[in-house]
Amino acid sequence: MSRAAVPGLPSRYPIGGLLPALYADDDLAQRFTAGLDTVLAPVLSTLDNLPAYFDPALTPEDFLPWLSSWVGAGIDPDWPAELRRAAVARAVELHRWRGTRRGLTEHLRLCFGVEAHIHDGGGAAWSSEPGAELPAAPTGELLVRVRAPAGRPVDAARVLAVVRASCPAHLTCRVEILPGAPDETGD
Repeated sequence: MSRAAVPGLPSRYPIGGLLPALYADDDLAQRFTAGLDTVLAPVLSTLDNLPAYFDPALTPEDFLPWLSSWVGAGIDPDWPAELRRAAVARAVELHRWRGTRRGLTEHLRLCFGVEAHIHDGGGAAWSSEPGAELPAAPTGELLVRVRAPAGRPVDAARVLAVVRASCPAHLTCRVEILPGAPDETGD
């Protein structure tokens, strides 16, 4: 959609009505300013509605990529509009948890509607007992097990792309898609 020209959009502030009384009855001045009103009406309408452009729920769909760039949401153009809007709305919250299990779990839940179990092989361990055995050597792998929702396939390549974007550089990533649990109807 183009906001440059919206046919029939009236101006909330017609310039002809703002002219001095001398030009109120001047046909040329009124037609000239009416032409300017046609050009300026979309600009003034956009400015009047500017707060809506910053609200992910209200912004025009073609503004979502621009708005997502402000908050670093990294939305996929193939996602449905509702999912892209939700990703932009929750971007700041998800950035707070970036690099954590909770952050990755929430990101996968938002993007794919799946439950994820994350096994981190990064190698940080501790013990509250002095003289305890040393922990096992780190595996160096981030394993994400995703349970597919019943009746819906999950694209492993897309899940892996999201996981890789969140995975620390020193770890390798692996994704396993587990079959979904049967629903309550027994199907």
